[in-house]
Amino acid sequence: MAFGRKKRDRDEPVTPGVEVRPETVRVVTAGPWDPADLPVDGAARIDLGGMQVLVPSGVEVRVEVSPEGQVIAATAVDRGSSLQLNAFAAPRADGIWADVRAEIVEALRGQGGSAEEVEGVFGPELRARVPGNQPGQTSPARFLGTDGPRWFLRGMITGPASTDAAQAERLLSVYRGTVVVRGHEAMAPRDPLPLRLPREAADAADDAGEVDSEGGEPLDLNPFERGPEITETR
Repeated sequence: MAFGRKKRDRDEPVTPGVEVRPETVRVVTAGPWDPADLPVDGAARIDLGGMQVLVPSGVEVRVEVSPEGQVIAATAVDRGSSLQLNAFAAPRADGIWADVRAEIVEALRGQGGSAEEVEGVFGPELRARVPGNQPGQTSPARFLGTDGPRWFLRGMITGPASTDAAQAERLLSVYRGTVVVRGHEAMAPRDPLPLRLPREAADAADDAGEVDSEGGEPLDLNPFERGPEITETR
């Protein structure tokens, strides 16, 4: 399923929520966005390089850093629920979400969890039960995916928002408003897009010695308000 760049015949039915501009016969999504399709919306986003993550009022955005100090994911937190975002390179012609869904289902079932494919607001998604730390223990999760032009965005919602539509609204707005910046570098399909700390956050973390080789935990930082942390709340 290709978003953003796929051309359609004029008589082909259009997926709900997707607009076709007749003058170019080009699909325009309602988000997530490729930079080429992003409208001028004035929304607040935190720039992580390969992703620009929307920050709605009341939502906290954290970055997850590997033990080597590399940013590997962004997580939006809202009222006890979270949305983890990961962006990957994808083939030019074909999307990978269908294959990724099948792999997630197989992996969960092999670990004692479960998953069911349903039609969601962004197309096919998975409603899942993810194995916990105790034998036989599972918790709900919701997996989202979007195939863009040479990129793929995956989201995983956990907490009450994974089953409660009202509580999911703000996290879904984060997913919908995220911009994926693929860049022009040659990358193998499924390679993670390179992420980085925002410049202000990196400077603050360096000054405070927050980023070190023993990392691995999400870093809390609000470069616009509280100095050496890595969480942005607006």
